Amino acid sequence: MGVTISRSILTGMKKASTAASPREACGLLLGAGDRIERFTECANVSDAPEIRFEIDPAALFAALRGERAGGATLLGYWHSHPSGDASPSRTDAAMAAPDGRLWVILGGEYVTCWRAGDGGLWDRFVEETLLVI
Repeated sequence: MGVTISRSILTGMKKASTAASPREACGLLLGAGDRIERFTECANVSDAPEIRFEIDPAALFAALRGERAGGATLLGYWHSHPSGDASPSRTDAAMAAPDGRLWVILGGEYVTCWRAGDGGLWDRFVEETLLVI
């Protein structure tokens, strides 16, 4: 079936990625089920933002509090790879909890979607079909 995302959300993520380059852009994916309904852009607080990302913990905690209060579900995370490779890196795999959350990665003109779990690429990611509507 796949994960759905609107063209406007994807365009917003691409613009944020371009603006952040050569640093990695990052943020949260919010929605319901397998439907991404909103994205947020978050500060990349990594000590080396050109080669990895770390979402500002305050933004992550705020999204989790919002979810508990009945708001949108935190479906996962998105980030860019300024190198142009839209596949998860070994560093991504080391950071990812096997919690079933989505990881959308933008690399140049390419966009991929992955679900964090056990098995798959780097023994952590299984690719998902991303349906742009």
